[in-house]
Amino acid sequence: MKKVNESRREFIKKTVTGAAALSVGGALPGFSARSYASILGANERVKVAVMGVNSRGFALASNYALQPNCEVVYISDVDSRAADKCIDAVDKIQGSRPKAQPDFRKTLEDKNMDALVVAAPDHWHAPAAILASKAGKHVYLEKPCSHNPHEGELLVAAAKKYKNVIQMGNQRRSWPKVAEAIAEVQNGIIGRPYFAKGWYTNNRPSIGIGKEVAVPSWLNYELWQGPAPRQAYRDNILHYNWHWFWNWGTGEALNNGTHMVDLMRWGLGVEYPTLVTSAGGRYRYQDDWQTPDTQVITMDFANKTSMTWEGRSCNGKHIEDGSVGVIFYGDTGSVYIEGGNSYKVYDLNNKLVKDVKNDIAIDARDRMNPSQKLDAIHIQNFFDGIRKGTPQTSDIVGGHQSTLLCQLGNIALRSGSTLHTDPTNGHIKNNPEAMKLWKREYQRGWEPTV
Repeated sequence: MKKVNESRREFIKKTVTGAAALSVGGALPGFSARSYASILGANERVKVAVMGVNSRGFALASNYALQPNCEVVYISDVDSRAADKCIDAVDKIQGSRPKAQPDFRKTLEDKNMDALVVAAPDHWHAPAAILASKAGKHVYLEKPCSHNPHEGELLVAAAKKYKNVIQMGNQRRSWPKVAEAIAEVQNGIIGRPYFAKGWYTNNRPSIGIGKEVAVPSWLNYELWQGPAPRQAYRDNILHYNWHWFWNWGTGEALNNGTHMVDLMRWGLGVEYPTLVTSAGGRYRYQDDWQTPDTQVITMDFANKTSMTWEGRSCNGKHIEDGSVGVIFYGDTGSVYIEGGNSYKVYDLNNKLVKDVKNDIAIDARDRMNPSQKLDAIHIQNFFDGIRKGTPQTSDIVGGHQSTLLCQLGNIALRSGSTLHTDPTNGHIKNNPEAMKLWKREYQRGWEPTV
């Protein structure tokens, strides 16, 4: 085996020395300096395969390779260029070269492989995670955990049946000062929190009108589409624009809204709503983009709380002072969680009474790797769940609940209706048209089952 690269040693050194600085009260869940030192002395590593490594998956593969208690053993991507690039990067980091396996299903046959990291497009998230669960593997599943509500329920059922760890990649759940801010909200620093507002803004360009062209030689487009009904290859789908097509993507609400909606749900202490409305559309450009570029989702809950999420994909004007964020409003003040690992507390007169600074800089608009060091905490929590049975900061039940809220917003918008929902499970009441969007059509033979 090659000597471990300097980047990995430096990452470990900085992580250990910085653990106390990152911690809440001096201790990180599953990631204290003391526990990490014991990990450094362990011989056994969690062996993972990473599925989908063109953008976010490349960052995840690199971050997993940096972890001293992990070995990336497979890279799976239908784009041979992306796979080759990622394999070279991981090799340099961990000092051993992962195998290229374009079809992730074949990695699941390896009895020595522990976990699958899923960072493929949204239409693959739940089907891949379910196949991995059936094969006895643990799953780190990028948000959103599912393409539609039915898939989310299948994931919850799979984890219950196969008793594996499925953690969703809403990493802010593991960021220490974000967790501290939520604890402040729940412990009454602003009285009873009753309303929350979250947002995401960007200046995404037009994707134009695509042309049907030959599938590139480096791409297995058939496997890329996988469970999704077949559509002809066009020159404006890959690699990122699939987010804006309903056949494969879920729009900005689930692409970035999931993070903020998850924090709002956490802080307000809610699970499923009673009422969901949404307004918006594709306003900025006239092109192939199908999902909204401008959207507001409002949700009411049985405990007399409410939340809204605002997404603006094509107008980057900040709200407050950030491109992304969450504010909780309560009886005696408000708490503003910024885009990074920081927060502020205000009284009812808008006076700043507490300012917890960001100690690690992130770029919330970086679609590939906004927060490597903080995300490592989430990864270590996943490992602790596998090796020690440690509860996950974002288990699949909570991941499904947060994802579902965004999905209900999209269903309300697409069906043009107000959704009355069951607060025990989020199911839509007395609205057959909206319920048609509860699940999707699949390419024949690809239907996910538990």
